[in-house]
Amino acid sequence: MELLLQTLLNGLLLSGVYALVATGLALSLGVVGIVNFAHGEFLMMGAFLSYLLFAFRGLDPLLSLGLAFLAAFLVGGLTYQGLIRPVLKAPELNQMLLTFGLAILLQNLALLLFGADTRVVAPPYQATTLALGPFFLGAVPLGAFLLSLATLLLLQVFLSRSRLGLAMRAVAQNRQAPGLLGIEAERVYLLAFGLAAALAGVAGVMLSVMLYASPTVGFAFTLKSFAIVALAGLGNLKGVVPAAFVLALAEALVSTYLPGGGGLVEAVFFLVLFLALVGRAWREA
Repeated sequence: MELLLQTLLNGLLLSGVYALVATGLALSLGVVGIVNFAHGEFLMMGAFLSYLLFAFRGLDPLLSLGLAFLAAFLVGGLTYQGLIRPVLKAPELNQMLLTFGLAILLQNLALLLFGADTRVVAPPYQATTLALGPFFLGAVPLGAFLLSLATLLLLQVFLSRSRLGLAMRAVAQNRQAPGLLGIEAERVYLLAFGLAAALAGVAGVMLSVMLYASPTVGFAFTLKSFAIVALAGLGNLKGVVPAAFVLALAEALVSTYLPGGGGLVEAVFFLVLFLALVGRAWREA
């Protein structure tokens, strides 16, 4: 029983970062209407920014979070203006090929700059664990979970209290809404895409301590985010958090209870994505 509860705790802590990354992808998909295969590369940039600031400036990852948010927001905004905006009215296949090509380009640029080796940010508290009765919680996963929740709560306040946030929610349900509200659609799209990139950048800083920074770490999280968004339902931001918990819990259970489960973890999202798509097809039939 203790092992099961410890597994549930591990899945719960991991779900925070998953929800943060997937919420950004849901914003891109729901508000801008773009299937962004390069979403995880913003995460990869955040992870390497955290590594560079720690390795060469000794900056604690906690202090890198704000810089990563701003840097990723800026890169996301430039990406939208330079690449996404011109193809918004193009066929979806063209949009997907563009973002997929962008992902490959950014991965290869990272390979040229940093090589294929993984880089770990190791602050003094990285291996600290907290005892909670018979259970143990890693200080870094617990901190990442709490920071992810705080970030998502702030995003929820922005989406529900600000004029731009309300416009973004309206666009997610009806793409003609900005005109009806008297808000320029391009401004909403730019903000949504920048915010999506910023959320991934912040998650990248957390993953640089929890896991590692590498040129390919982003693509894996793009695929996991697609599985979470599919499970939550397209455009359903509130469903992202429970869907992220389902995926993280499934990975924790597979890793703990299946023989050789550690090697199967990275395939769990394929099963979740498959079941989500099949379930939706049955409901719509």
